[in-house]
Parts: sequence; C-alpha cells; structure tokens
Amino acid sequence: MSPRATVHAIEVESYAILRSRLDTSDLPPLTRAVVERIVHTSADPSWGGDLVCDEEALRAGRAALLDGAPLVTDVRMVAVGVTARPTTIAIDLPGVRELAAAEGITRSAAGIRTAVRDHPAGAVWAIGNAPTALAELVRCAASGLVTTPLVVGLPVGFVGSVQAKAALRSAGLPAVSNRSERGGAAVAAAAVNALLYSEESP
Repeated sequence: MSPRATVHAIEVESYAILRSRLDTSDLPPLTRAVVERIVHTSADPSWGGDLVCDEEALRAGRAALLDGAPLVTDVRMVAVGVTARPTTIAIDLPGVRELAAAEGITRSAAGIRTAVRDHPAGAVWAIGNAPTALAELVRCAASGLVTTPLVVGLPVGFVGSVQAKAALRSAGLPAVSNRSERGGAAVAAAAVNALLYSEESP
C-alpha cells in the first residue's frame, strides 16, 4: 500500500503543533510514525513516554500487512478505525457467544480463541478494547497455538489492562504496547494506520 496521495492542511498543521510539543526526531522511523499518529489521534503528547515500541517488530508487522496478511481485531470499533483494508473481527465470529458461555470466559476472550483457530499463523493482531482479549492471545501464543509478526496490544481498563500488556511484553511476542491503563480502539487503530500509511520502505 502506498502512502495517501494528499494530506489535509489541518493535519499538516496538527503534526507541526505535535512536533513542537514532543520531540520525536530521535526515534526510529516506524516507532516515530506510531508514536506520532497515536499522539495526533488523542491530542495527548504524554503518550510519547507511555508507549513501548519495537522497531523490528513494527517492520515485520508492516511488511506482513503490505504482503496481504490478515488483520484480526478484537472488536468492531478497532476495525472501523482501519479503513484501508478489511479485517476479521474476533468477537463477531460465529460461535463466540456459545463458547464464552460454555467456558465461563468473556466474549472478548472467546472471540480471540475462535480467531486463533482460523488464523494460527501469520496474522497481525490489533487489540484495543478488552484486556481479557489480549490475555487470551498471550495464552494461546504460550501454548503454541498462534504465531504472529506483530501484536498491537493497547486494550483499555482499570482491571487487567496493565497486567495483560506486561504479560505481552514478558512473553517476548513482537508487539507495540503501553505501560498504563489507558488504551482503546482509536489508539489501536492509529497504530495500525501508522504502519499502513508510513512512507518507510518495508
């Protein structure tokens, strides 16, 4: 996918303001793209110190996306934010509600478990809602059920969010995450869009 042909003047001005408040000039190219797009999306420069990015993982994830790898999101709100390509929405897959009831797990976790069965290798995963979704993806990876070039792990919540993201990093999975409780669909989608629209060569 090539970069967008035109960028609106408001966006150009917005990025200029962003860069006057947050110096990203020393960041590697894709890390900078992700940090800046999330800061731009949230109008919050403090994201710069919260995000944990791995440039090699971002390169692998971007290359996979540009090569047509499936993109799996935990919820529809993340998918809606990524307009450049179709996605698989885990929570909407057939049988998720029944699996959640049978196993006593959240629908978000059941959606991930179901999506792992359909995409055991090669998909890029973007988690921007429930910490239980990210925790389930980490569990599946630890059990050898799924491999991935990149996990965008940015769920939000006071319960389990920090722990799920810490577990993601401890697991050694290729990922972008953050240290705090904040997150959400908009920032998860922003991270994916940063990779899709970056001018950096894969």
